[in-house]
Amino acid sequence: MSNPQHLRYSKEHEWLSPADEDGVATVGITEFAANALGDVVYAQLPDVGSTVTAGETCGELESTKSVSDLYSPVTGEVTEINQDVVDDPSLVNSAPFEGGWLFKVRVAEEPVDLLTADEYAAQNEG
Repeated sequence: MSNPQHLRYSKEHEWLSPADEDGVATVGITEFAANALGDVVYAQLPDVGSTVTAGETCGELESTKSVSDLYSPVTGEVTEINQDVVDDPSLVNSAPFEGGWLFKVRVAEEPVDLLTADEYAAQNEG
């Protein structure tokens, strides 16, 4: 399993892209989390315009195995959700780092406790 090096990762298995020139970053769940969940059948994402807080729940993903909380890796305002994932939640499993992204957020404060790809991989080995 390969985690893209340019992303940062939360201990709760979310990833965060670097923010663009408008301060907007993309959030998704990792391949490790997608595999652990099993087949995702439903995604409840935060509302556009809502504020999410780093480390707090902001939605949930339901799989054939269980329901799992979705945590925000940063604090900020949700600017977009991935309607493709709402319509076809299996994208979370098939392309967690590409088409299976979950939402975009205008970052209000830079997170301090996110992991590099190597740190995240080391945390989840074994």
